[in-house]
Amino acid sequence: MAESEKKAPALHVAGLKKTYQKKGSPVTEALKGVDLTIESGEFFALLGPNGAGKTSLIGILAGLVAKSAGTVEVNGISIDTDPDTAKSFIGLVPQEFNFSIFEKVEDIVMDQAGYYGISRAEARPVCDQLLKDLGLWEKRQAKAQSLSGGMKRRLLIARALIHKPSILLLDEPTAGVDVELRRGMWEFLQKLSGSGVTIILTTHYLEEAEQLAKRVAIITKGQIIEQGTVKELLSKLNYVTLILDTKEPVKDAALHLLEDMGVKRIDEMTLEFNLSPGQTVNDAIRRFASTGIDIMNVRNAGSRLEEIFMNVIEKHK
Repeated sequence: MAESEKKAPALHVAGLKKTYQKKGSPVTEALKGVDLTIESGEFFALLGPNGAGKTSLIGILAGLVAKSAGTVEVNGISIDTDPDTAKSFIGLVPQEFNFSIFEKVEDIVMDQAGYYGISRAEARPVCDQLLKDLGLWEKRQAKAQSLSGGMKRRLLIARALIHKPSILLLDEPTAGVDVELRRGMWEFLQKLSGSGVTIILTTHYLEEAEQLAKRVAIITKGQIIEQGTVKELLSKLNYVTLILDTKEPVKDAALHLLEDMGVKRIDEMTLEFNLSPGQTVNDAIRRFASTGIDIMNVRNAGSRLEEIFMNVIEKHK
């Protein structure tokens, strides 16, 4: 394919800056010159602690936040010269629930289609399929206030996909979602990615990024300080401490076989262990499974993710 015929990346960001200032307060730099390119069809994860700049970046991409400087192109379209077209490519799943809890589930999704000029006749089969795929079909006539937190999250995804966007922005989509619902959401997102939709995910969970994304970037204090695959990222860290929840009490004999991983017992069904350089969460899970330990969930130990960022920052000084 000739150079001029190459498909534009789904997202190209250069020198992106965002500053905020309240009257009488100093300027806050939320983004400090972010450069980022995400190819069409890619599943990309953006990792960062609270206040790192993730939500500001997502807000700019979605057309909800005005940038202070830099350029953003969505499928080759500048958000400055043709913002409406750029926005039409994007579906946004925000952190907060921003729909009326007094409306019916299907109405929330169907009404969203109208904002994109899609007729109800055209939107109906798409809406029905999304509600079925996301496990909301039985609740379609229920008011949103009756849904669990996990179902509300899935409703946000259905609403974001009603206009068939080529890019889906997910801002902490599994926050507050239990393990079973989270994994069900993962399966849906993996299927969606396989269909060619570009997905950009912000998350606190290293396990989530590893399970879903091909590439990740770490952002902290408004700057992207590392990019690559999860395995490449882990290879640059000394270690990561994770917490593992099990389905049944763990026997001492099984722990003895895992001494090299620095496994510590928090209680009879909760373990703490170290992830070594270059080792992935899936590597560790296979190791635990080989000893007969049945795993429910793996999560970061407290605020260890921020310690990971500090470790990377030190390497970039």
